[in-house]
Amino acid sequence: MRLLVTNPIKTQFLLFNLLSSSNSVRLGRCDSLRSRRVIAPNLTTQTSSLSMAAIPPKSPSAEEEGLAKKLWIKFRRESVFSLYTPFAVCLASGNLNIDTFRHYIAQDVHFLKSFAQAYVFSSLWLLVEYELAEECADDDDAKLSIAELRKSVLEELKMHNSFVQEWGIDLAKEVNNNSATLKYTDFLLATASGKVEGVKGPGKLATPFERTKVAAYTLGAMTPCMRLYGFLGKEFQALVNPNEGDHPYKKWIDNYSSESFQASALQTEDLLDKLSVSLTGEELNIIEKLYHQAMKLEIDFFCAQPLAQPSVVPLIKEHNPAEDHLILFSDFDLTCTVVDSSAILAEIAIVTAPKSDQNQPENQLSRMSSTELRNTWGLLSRQYTEEYEQCIESIMPSEKVKEFNYEALRKALEQLSDFEKRANSRVIESEVLKGINLEDIKRAGERLILQDGCTSFFQKIVKNENLNANVHVLSYCWCGDLIRASFSSGGLNVVNVHANEFIFKESISTGEIVIKVESPINKVQAFNNILENYGNDRKKLTVYVGDSVGDLLCLLEADIGIVIGSSSSLRRVGSQFGVSFVPLYPGLVKKQKEYVEGSSCNWKGLSGILYTVSSWAEVQAFILGW
Repeated sequence: MRLLVTNPIKTQFLLFNLLSSSNSVRLGRCDSLRSRRVIAPNLTTQTSSLSMAAIPPKSPSAEEEGLAKKLWIKFRRESVFSLYTPFAVCLASGNLNIDTFRHYIAQDVHFLKSFAQAYVFSSLWLLVEYELAEECADDDDAKLSIAELRKSVLEELKMHNSFVQEWGIDLAKEVNNNSATLKYTDFLLATASGKVEGVKGPGKLATPFERTKVAAYTLGAMTPCMRLYGFLGKEFQALVNPNEGDHPYKKWIDNYSSESFQASALQTEDLLDKLSVSLTGEELNIIEKLYHQAMKLEIDFFCAQPLAQPSVVPLIKEHNPAEDHLILFSDFDLTCTVVDSSAILAEIAIVTAPKSDQNQPENQLSRMSSTELRNTWGLLSRQYTEEYEQCIESIMPSEKVKEFNYEALRKALEQLSDFEKRANSRVIESEVLKGINLEDIKRAGERLILQDGCTSFFQKIVKNENLNANVHVLSYCWCGDLIRASFSSGGLNVVNVHANEFIFKESISTGEIVIKVESPINKVQAFNNILENYGNDRKKLTVYVGDSVGDLLCLLEADIGIVIGSSSSLRRVGSQFGVSFVPLYPGLVKKQKEYVEGSSCNWKGLSGILYTVSSWAEVQAFILGW
């Protein structure tokens, strides 16, 4: 159970969004209602902080950032997919097959050198592209910047040439570009040549503005490459352990994590910002599309590298639908959603309640007035928060255990289960959930925006008939209809929902709840019952995604437990009982180091290790890949 004190300033706006009959009105990110796992009266905002975030953090002053920074933040999801490609994970771990690296370097040399076959591979196509941009740039400072960037490309090519000599790469044998390389080079060449919708060719650009515009488009297509490689270099560098001997690809990592390369990436972004200042909204949209396309082509480029070795990503790579069964479990509130469901139900109850001076029809269930409801919710919420904090403190061992102790943790969480039962009983007895219309609940659910990437991930799972996978949502939510409605709007009617249910009389809630899942013990029992129902005819692989103390037992019993978000109480309780919280990407790189030919990548529950992520993009990149 989670109780929210509703915000009187936000109430009318929130419910207009939730209950509006217009399909164009949807619930957005309402920060004032995004609460901690313990719902405090002041509606404390939850923030995310990981020891190593695979996603570039959002800046609080994003509106003041330049175009390049805004686009990098907007398409941060694509940077995650590049990071989680098998090629990138193997390279970061240091056990990337040398033949794969040779192929990659050969392709990258073509990427940097070959502008087109018409130039008989004698021109450096990326350099020529900078030259095209230089010709189009009307500003002398911009021309100087592009000339400096051209020098950085030469340095990058020198590094590649050293790899060619050091690793014995025969470019003559690697003369054929793969399709991903060709698509990328064709895209960049076309952009640099002005072959963008609504743009004349470079030879016909009569005005300085038209020349500047094409230069901006060209930088819009090139900037993602620079920033992405700088990002990957820094991420990989953070994982290199100096005590484990020489990393075979340390030179590559050092180059892209170096201050000089980071400076070049920043210079490219600064130039894009400068050239785009005078562009119209439509022209900026074109740059955004070019930027996004370049990010996707980068992922395709990494995915196209032949990998003749086992890898830990994507998870389904070794999944055999005929013999294996993938079962995905997820919490709902603040795991899938941005706003806690108790806040939604509280707002609906208050806004649809009669005013204190209104007479209620005799044929309807009697209800508290909106003022009485708001006051009652406030009391319930404050009581819940205070008792929850006390309960958490009471179950904590006096000293942190030396080794992971599941039984001790489960016994402690039984006390939390008793607390949750008492809290739910108070809600039912108060009748604050009485008189809510089922249609209002469904409309609110349909308009509830889920966390970025959550819906698309589940869609990919359930729509892949060859995957042999099932999705189950285990939730404390008081009303399963709200969850089902939220998923149905994304075409996810096949998601199995295990939650509590309102009791309705002629589509109006009576205030009573059929309790099914209200505690950590209930959740783990439901989790195990579901697994038993699937039988033992196939090998099961279970993944659980959650964000709160209530998910802790399920997270630990699943073969792979993934914590999303940054619940402090979850980490505090888990850590005291010996649970280790490991950022997912470093954890995968570590596993890849141990993953050798002929071995299997075993995932096993009750290991005491939980993996942390900051977004659903990481979950999808790990399990499904690009």
